[in-house]
Amino acid sequence: MKFTIFKKETEDETYRDDPYRAVNFPINENGRPVCPGGKEFHYLTIRPVRYNHYGRTEELWQCEDCSNCPLKPECCKCAGNRVVRLNEELSSIHKEVIENLNSIHGALLRMNRSIQSEGAFGTIKWNRAYTRARRRGIQGLLLEISLISCGFNLHKYHLKKLAASAAA
Repeated sequence: MKFTIFKKETEDETYRDDPYRAVNFPINENGRPVCPGGKEFHYLTIRPVRYNHYGRTEELWQCEDCSNCPLKPECCKCAGNRVVRLNEELSSIHKEVIENLNSIHGALLRMNRSIQSEGAFGTIKWNRAYTRARRRGIQGLLLEISLISCGFNLHKYHLKKLAASAAA
């Protein structure tokens, strides 16, 4: 599945290759990020990501000294030293997703998904004005989706029969 900023991450070169993005900072031999001005970041703390219910955490790093840096106007908009949030797990997952989706197999899967299901869901939602489930619970939802799918297939079958009889 594509993540939220997949298109921007893959197509927008100025965003992807921006040297001031924290994920693009090189890591030195001590395992610390280094800003474009050559300043080293120091580890502050680790904290849970806000509004995330899956237990994901992020590391906070602060630059050692941004006061006399000539790149400060481009690098940060803060008054003091720049603080960045890094999540190595999320960054590695994003890289893996990009590699998988840009592979030949991933491109075929994306193409099949767009051909197979998206058109049917679009027709059901837009042309049939089906916007929300009316039943509660897993069993009720499965029943409702099954009935909607059967109705869609019957309508498709009916249209094919009409087209065949008109052609004959």
